[in-house]
Amino acid sequence: MYLELSLYCIYKQFICWGAPVKKFIHIDMDCFYAAVEMRDNPALANVPMAIGGRSHRGVLSTANYIAREYGVRSAMSNYKAKQLCPQLIIVPGRMQVYKEVSQQIRAIFAKYTDLIEPLSLDEAYLDVTDCDACQGSATLIAQQIRAEIYHQTGLTASAGIAPIKFLAKIASDENKPNGQCVITPSQVDEFIDSLPLKKIPGVGKVTHEKLLACGLVHGKDIKALSLDEMANRFGKFGRVLWRRCQGIDERGVETERVRKSVGVETTFEKDIQDLSQLKSILCDKLIPELTRRSAAYQAEREFTKLGVKVKFYDFTQTTKECQSREIDQDILCTLLEQAVARSGKPVRLIGVQIGLGDAPSNQIQMGLFN
Repeated sequence: MYLELSLYCIYKQFICWGAPVKKFIHIDMDCFYAAVEMRDNPALANVPMAIGGRSHRGVLSTANYIAREYGVRSAMSNYKAKQLCPQLIIVPGRMQVYKEVSQQIRAIFAKYTDLIEPLSLDEAYLDVTDCDACQGSATLIAQQIRAEIYHQTGLTASAGIAPIKFLAKIASDENKPNGQCVITPSQVDEFIDSLPLKKIPGVGKVTHEKLLACGLVHGKDIKALSLDEMANRFGKFGRVLWRRCQGIDERGVETERVRKSVGVETTFEKDIQDLSQLKSILCDKLIPELTRRSAAYQAEREFTKLGVKVKFYDFTQTTKECQSREIDQDILCTLLEQAVARSGKPVRLIGVQIGLGDAPSNQIQMGLFN
């Protein structure tokens, strides 16, 4: 504890002594996949629409803002989405087109900085601390990037600008769609004080409920607690959350990302409760595909663990993992059996994955934009 508190004091003094302030921009495209479809088919522009599989058991990847007004969200089943919005139009995704547009956007980023961290095809962090464009103004750089994206692709993007990485991501969601939010260094403390904790990356539904049960709602509530209190109540993430609410995030932009696992999953047309049928799908479909996908890593990366994910008919899910140096059918079947037994409910999805060990220094995986 004392070491962390000392580092915190040094960090604050470092800022006060006039150390160079970082300039982070988080760019997030507005309902990216849906926006591409509406651009290419104007008939979809003014109706509720979403991207998803063709069957009623498929899952949506995104929805336009009209559909979201009905409560339609990404990761929602087609069936549920249609219940909420019967007139919803669901179109199949065109991943190759989305990748091509993403490359266009990445090329725009590269005009301003080499420090780019793609998070997915439609969002990325940029470090523009040393960028001379727009007289070094991160706010103007973000405006110019968004204007160029619209000019070249016909799509809109939102941006968050902040001196701290995680705040830039939060800020990009403040004025969506087609807007941006700036948090200056002098505004950081005030912004965090009033920041709902559920907006901090990493605070999911379960963690948020635990925080609320402790009377913790905003950043200022965490500030009032000690590091030890947060660690005792919430473990390792409690420490992370305490640091975030103190305005501490030393992470920089990671231009190279390393794949940590390889996985594959399938959603069933109808819920399945028969274990033997689930094992057949695991052995005949998922394991061969997992073997194929992981083959590219086998020569250079050590396999570390095997895992099975099971999602039940009510969308609750569970996972089972164990250490393993290879893809072992018997182990995966056992993990599946144990995972299914935790609930006994009908199953709508199963998935398998293998964990990968550290990558050699010359085998770093390129970002998702590449």
